[in-house]
Amino acid sequence: MDYILDVLGELVHQTAFFDLTVGNYIMIAVACVFLYLAIAKEYEPLLLVPIAFGMLLVNMYPAIMMSPEEAENGVGGLLYYFYILDEWSLLPSLIFLGVGAMTDFGPLIANPKSFLLGAAAQFGIYVAYFGAILLGFNDKAAAAISIIGGADGPTSIFLAGKLGQTDLMGPIAVAAYSYMSLVPIIQPPIMKLLTTEEERKIKMEQLRPVSKLEKILFPIIVTIVVTMILPSTAPLVGMLMLGNLFRESGVVKQLTETASNALMYIVVILLGTSVGATTSAEAFLNWSTIKIVILGLLAFAFGTASGVIIGKIMCKLSGGKINPLIGSAGVSAVPMAARVSQKVGSEADSTNFLLMHAMGPNVAGVIGTAVAAGVFMAIFL
Repeated sequence: MDYILDVLGELVHQTAFFDLTVGNYIMIAVACVFLYLAIAKEYEPLLLVPIAFGMLLVNMYPAIMMSPEEAENGVGGLLYYFYILDEWSLLPSLIFLGVGAMTDFGPLIANPKSFLLGAAAQFGIYVAYFGAILLGFNDKAAAAISIIGGADGPTSIFLAGKLGQTDLMGPIAVAAYSYMSLVPIIQPPIMKLLTTEEERKIKMEQLRPVSKLEKILFPIIVTIVVTMILPSTAPLVGMLMLGNLFRESGVVKQLTETASNALMYIVVILLGTSVGATTSAEAFLNWSTIKIVILGLLAFAFGTASGVIIGKIMCKLSGGKINPLIGSAGVSAVPMAARVSQKVGSEADSTNFLLMHAMGPNVAGVIGTAVAAGVFMAIFL
């Protein structure tokens, strides 16, 4: 009988209830909130579900992120090996391959002015950089944090890994992906504040047709130009454009389907769960994380505002032919930011169709964020 009681007592003490801290319970609650937003509100569920579940797992069973050096048997935790792929920048680059295979650059090619709006929305990145410096972060940490302003999770992870800021990768990635998911909540108030109802009602002319040759040449030319100027952007821009070349060439349909479907979703699972698993209470609940979250929000707000402001300027210069709302799509949250531009525009006039026009700045923002990351790598590596 004593043996049975001892065994039962040992089993009870091996449950998580005896090891969890108040911080762990807070992070479990945060994970449940993220799951609610992803499932009930459908805010970027493909990202938030794996991130939230990784957060849930690591705060109940920290050993799931244990390195081989820490383990008695020399075998690390499951999500530790996923996370190594983040540190090596493999998963962010593969995400870009999938994004390229899924993206139509036609609206950007048809309206090259969209590059200006995509570039303007990167202003938030530099606001975040100098803000991080003022808050006491070193140059490399500030650079890694600043990419949150582009609402680009893969690039944030890529740059943090390249600059050796792996201790901040979890908070940076969670902040970036959270703001990507909350685009429909954060952007509309800023867009409405900076535009008049008349501006929001502006209908833009239909984009010109883009030839297949243009679509094939675009990824090749962009790769050559950007990589020659900033070689360090090759992993991101190169993979983005390779995926797009798969799509537009029309001769490798199997590769296009694999990159945009099976491979993309496998990588999202690995990336999301490993990012979520970096948010243990000990690593996440501190002042540095709070600063990163605040900086990310400010940067994202500034990026949205600067895109709209440049859109207003272009509206004036074009004689009212450009709707300023499409400037907000210059952040890298594809295609969510473009959908928000469409939604706000249709609220002012139900017959207004801005989606394709907004996709130009949206995909330009992806390239712009990668270029910004390349500039930081050129400076600090």
